[in-house]
Amino acid sequence: VQLQASGGGLVQAGGSLRLSCAVSGRFVSRYTMAWFRQAPGKEREFVAASRWRNGSTYYADSVKGRFTMSRDNAKSTVYLQMDSLKPEDTAVYYCAADPGDSSRWSRVYGYDYWGQGTLVTVSS
Repeated sequence: VQLQASGGGLVQAGGSLRLSCAVSGRFVSRYTMAWFRQAPGKEREFVAASRWRNGSTYYADSVKGRFTMSRDNAKSTVYLQMDSLKPEDTAVYYCAADPGDSSRWSRVYGYDYWGQGTLVTVSS
């Protein structure tokens, strides 16, 4: 399974970006998919997750109401629409996949597969 994240870039505060994560090698319909991010000097943190079993999507409190995660199972692609971006959203964003539905969906160790990351920089 390979994950390819794209869509990062430089944006002003208040702007929007849409990240994409294309999954090859497997269909994502029965994968838990997630986005994490890692700012310089900080640990990787949970951003959003989409669980296939119950169809629910979960968000970190810091992005709730501003970010929207979606998935297109037919295209084996997940997206992260990021609106009202803030300078503190600056980070490398990673997509991740878990071939199951564990309770560890908000944990880094809950995922077996990772994309290479895409850099998002929000200027003030």
